[in-house]
This record gives sequence, C-alpha cells and structure tokens, in this order.
Amino acid sequence: MTNPVLEGEDVLIRVRDLCNAFGPHVVHEHLDLDVRRGEIIGVVGGSGTGKSVLMRAIIGLQIPTEGSIEVLGQSITDARDDHEISIRNRWGVLFQGGALFSTLTVGENVEVPLREFYPEIGDELRAEIARYKVLLSGLPAEAGDKYPAELSGGMKKRAGLARALSLDPELLFLDEPTAGLDPIGAAAFDQLILNLQQTLGLTVFLITHDLDTLYEICDRVAVLADKRVIAVGTIPQLLALDHPWIQEYFNGPRGRAAKAAQERAATAGTPG
Repeated sequence: MTNPVLEGEDVLIRVRDLCNAFGPHVVHEHLDLDVRRGEIIGVVGGSGTGKSVLMRAIIGLQIPTEGSIEVLGQSITDARDDHEISIRNRWGVLFQGGALFSTLTVGENVEVPLREFYPEIGDELRAEIARYKVLLSGLPAEAGDKYPAELSGGMKKRAGLARALSLDPELLFLDEPTAGLDPIGAAAFDQLILNLQQTLGLTVFLITHDLDTLYEICDRVAVLADKRVIAVGTIPQLLALDHPWIQEYFNGPRGRAAKAAQERAATAGTPG
C-alpha cells in the first residue's frame, strides 16, 4: 500500500495515530495522513468511514480520542477549545450543503468571517471585499443581494465557496462540493476549484464521491477503509493495489466511465 506519511515534503497537514470514537463506535483507529502544500487531495471511502469526521477533527470541530493533528505548524489537538486555534483565519471551509445563514443575504454571509476576525474593517470596505469574493466564486454581482432561499443548488455551493474564500485562506476544505449538482454544473465547479487553486496557490482538502472530480482535478487521493487511511497516491498508483474496495470503486462501471472520459479529453487535447 502507498504510504500516507510523507518524508522531506512541505507538509501543511500532519495527522498521526488519530483515533475518533462516538461511545463504543470506533470511526478511526491509528489513522495517519499528510497533505503537502499546493496539492488538491481527494478523500474517498465508503459510507461510515468517517470522511467528514476526519475533516472536522483537522479543523478543530471534533475532539479526537487519541492522536495528534498539526495544521500549518500548529497543534490542533493541543488547543483546549476552538478559539485557541489561532490559524482559523488561514483556512476556509465549504460544508456540505453550503451551511449558509438563511436570514442573511449572500453578501452578508460572506462578510461573517470578516466581522469575526477583522472587526476593525469598515462597513464599506467589508462590503466591497464580499462583492469581490462573490464574483470570484463565479456568481453574478447581483447574487450578493439575494437570500439563500432564492438561489439554486449550484448557486448555494458557490455562495458557500465565496464565504470560504473571504479571508484569503491558504487551505481550503471542501465537503462533497459537487453533490446534488447535474453533470454540467459539477464539471463547471470542478474547473472553478482547479482555477482558484492554481491562481491563488491554495492547498485543497476535498471529500468527494465524484469520480469525475477525482480524475479531473485531484493530484492525489487518500482512501479511507478499515478505520484508517489505507493508501494515498495518484489514481494509477491506487489502481495497482489489490485492496478489494479500491478495485471495486475505481474499476466499477462509474470508475471505468470516468477514466474513459478523462482519456477522451486527453486525446482531444493532444496536438495532431
């Protein structure tokens, strides 16, 4: 199996011997994972493997039973509460479903982190920053004045992304960003993430079931199974492994279709 631990790399997230449990139910047991600077890493696994629990532990919202987590050089597990994590303004999070405040407009939602971390910013500048982030997420300027209930599912995702980008983060956490989107909308969102990552120099931690997303934008993929990360690598590296879940996932009908689509795209982009 490919090793989830990196040596001699510029590692932004370092997880060691992580254990997460809810009462008698053990979700993770001695889980290790490293995420290197500037990569898009996809996290996959079957239902109940704790993909979202892992992300919540990394950002300090889930207290592990055991183990250590370092993000951007700071220990997350040693912090006694969320407010002791001094680097929270250096990451952005897009939760599944967007998690927007329904009583605030899109622009006001984007302003929430700015109000929390930079209260000294004036109202006019804060609103201008929010307008810029709305445009950066691919939404039209007028979307900033709309409420979440007035948005389509795809627009809600982009509004949530605009809020995640409000503080100019180094790290971006995405939980099932293309879930519920039609294939065209999902492909457009994938391309948006890739463009933002390349333009802004982001490191992206991405939980997904979308095989097209894995093939299109992920540099590496981490596989959760058996209560730990069993392998991390490129998709060709993972396909060389004989673990039954990996083979069933990547070589099943949807996996074959995603691979064929990527090969067709690569062939179309090759000069004649």
